[in-house]
Amino acid sequence: MENNLVRISRDLVEAVDELSFSSPVTHVYNPLSYARSSHETYLERFGRGCKRVVFLGMNPGPFGMAQTGVPFGDVHTVGEWLGIDQPVGMPRNPHPRRPVQGLECPRVEVSGQRFWGWVKHRWHTPEAFFLEAFVANYCPLVFLEDSGRNRTPNRLPLGERTPLFEVCDLALRRTVEFLNPDWVVGIGAFAALRATELLSGNGRQIGKILHPSPASPAANRGWQQVAERQLTDQGIFNFGGRA
Repeated sequence: MENNLVRISRDLVEAVDELSFSSPVTHVYNPLSYARSSHETYLERFGRGCKRVVFLGMNPGPFGMAQTGVPFGDVHTVGEWLGIDQPVGMPRNPHPRRPVQGLECPRVEVSGQRFWGWVKHRWHTPEAFFLEAFVANYCPLVFLEDSGRNRTPNRLPLGERTPLFEVCDLALRRTVEFLNPDWVVGIGAFAALRATELLSGNGRQIGKILHPSPASPAANRGWQQVAERQLTDQGIFNFGGRA
C-alpha cells in the first residue's frame, strides 16, 4: 500500500510544476522529481507511524538534498548511515556551476553534516531516531541565480512566493496530519514561522532551533550545544542525562 507521504510528495511535485519563477532566479531544481527514487525510499523507510517530533527545514541545499533527495541529506549520511543509494537523475535545466552528482558529489553540505552528525551522536541508529522523529522540508525547490548563488524562498517576489507558499502549506498540513506529532520544530526562523502561522491552534506545539548553516556565526560556535539547550528549554527533549 502506498505510503501517504509518497502521495503527498507526488501531489506537491505536480503542484510546483505549474509555477514559474523569474530573474534573478534562472534555474530551479526539484529533487522530489529527479531524485524521486531516493526521496521516496526515505519516505517509505522512515516515514511510517506517528512521530513525537517533526523537524522542519526551509528548502533543499544545493549540496545536500539537491544531490540526494533527503532533507539536509549530505552525501555521507545518506549513503553510509541511512543506507539510501538509489540512482539520482538530472534537473530539467541544470546550472553548469551546480551539477547534480548524487552520492558522487564531492562538496560537503555543512548544515546537513551538522544536523545528522548530531542525530547520530544522540540516537546512534536511524531506527532509534525515526521511531520518535522525522525530518521534512517546507519547500521542495532549489532556486539558483545565474551566478550559481542560492536564493531562499522567502526572498522570492510576492507574486511568486504566494502561490508557492499555498501549495507548500497544503503539503505541510497533510504531512503533519499523517505523522500526528506533538511537536513541529522549525530548524531556523523561517520554518518556525511557517509552522506557527499554519499549525498554531490545532493542538500542535511549535518549537524552534538555530539553523546549522555556516552562514550563522552562532551556529559556528557550537551548533549542537545551542540546539540541545533550545530543545531542552522548550521541553521537547531532555538532554541532561543522555549519552
